[in-house]
Amino acid sequence: MAFATRSFVRFASAAASAKKLAVKHVTVIGGGLMGAGIAQVAAATGHTVILVDQSDEILKNSRKGIEDSLKKLVKKKFADKPEAGAEFTEKTLKNLTTSTDPVSVVHSTDLVVEAIVENLSVKSELFKTLDKFAPEHTIFASNTSSLPITDLANATTRQDRFGGLHFFNPVPLMKLVEVIKTPMTSQRTFESLIDFSKALGKNPISCKDTPGFVVNRLLVPYLMEAIRLFERGDASKEDIDVAMKLGAGYPMGPFELVDYVGLDTTKYIIDGWHASQQDNPIFTPSPLLNQLVEEKKLGRKTGEGFYKYK
Repeated sequence: MAFATRSFVRFASAAASAKKLAVKHVTVIGGGLMGAGIAQVAAATGHTVILVDQSDEILKNSRKGIEDSLKKLVKKKFADKPEAGAEFTEKTLKNLTTSTDPVSVVHSTDLVVEAIVENLSVKSELFKTLDKFAPEHTIFASNTSSLPITDLANATTRQDRFGGLHFFNPVPLMKLVEVIKTPMTSQRTFESLIDFSKALGKNPISCKDTPGFVVNRLLVPYLMEAIRLFERGDASKEDIDVAMKLGAGYPMGPFELVDYVGLDTTKYIIDGWHASQQDNPIFTPSPLLNQLVEEKKLGRKTGEGFYKYK
């Protein structure tokens, strides 16, 4: 009887550990556009959220950006119900706090979502540090759009509780989330990330840990081929944009999109892929793109990229 009891306890414990994690407390590292957007949608869907960045000034701007975003959302969603809109905003902001000390806030979190600079060593160092202080059950996820999730997971001791959550800008409006599963990610972790994405009102898709996942793996080579088409003098950038909008039904042409995304971001992605797969012609860098980035013509954010902006 005692043996049977011990066996049942072990079985119950294993079954409990296999259950999906219901994410309630979320820590978002990085108060930029992506991090603030992720924090906003998590807070708006009833999660307790801590947004972390390096300074109070950055976090002040992040919170203001979230408040401005909520005003726009409320204006559309609660046009005829101002009281409900005010209540929604109040509840969302009540669920959101900020901190400049990631180590001190991860001790009780269920999920850490990283959305900082696209630099493998910087991200790895962050995860390595947080791994020492986060609870055993805590799942780590990166919002990287181009770096290998496996490499980031290897900086920690929780490779089975590590995955990718790639959101799209602007996060409050874009419905897609790419959920990345490495060979080491447990099924429990993967399902927990899928459920979390759904809880945010998003539509998650699954992808293996491949360069660019799904969207960027298709999108970035398309953008690069448009640049090469222009470099060869086959067509003007204006005509290429018109062609893809009117001929393919795209909302933006490739040059408009590169300017929106940032020429530096596009260059960083293609350079990283080229470094890992130099024989792949799809990942060949563009001299014109390199030149524009060197000249600090990065797109809309600097007032000039392939086009000029007021």
